[in-house]
Amino acid sequence: QLQLVESGGGLAQPGGSLRLSCAASGFTFNNYAMSWFRQAPGKEREGVSGISSAGGSTKYADSVKGRFTISRDNAKNTVYLRMNSLKPEDTAVYYCAATRSTIYYSRTYFAEDNYDYWGQGTQVTVSS
Repeated sequence: QLQLVESGGGLAQPGGSLRLSCAASGFTFNNYAMSWFRQAPGKEREGVSGISSAGGSTKYADSVKGRFTISRDNAKNTVYLRMNSLKPEDTAVYYCAATRSTIYYSRTYFAEDNYDYWGQGTQVTVSS
């Protein structure tokens, strides 16, 4: 059964940190580039970060660059998002998603139509 299951969300204070995990099953994980998206209340879903299938290359939205770090462990079929220096505007539901490895080099990498598999999302709330 194909699944992407996110975990690690919760409440954090401004300036705090969280680490999200996304465990994959039911497909050949190391054939896929992986991404994190987020959707804040009243806003469209946006791409936050992506990582190539082997993990050697990463991408970040300008809004999180320098604060968030994406990584993956292909032996564990898991992708992570380490979020530091959290801000209230980082509050959103965070989703992991999988796309074919060749899409990683596309100009439209974060276009949702490119993604084959999605997780159910995990809530991140940044508030004092």
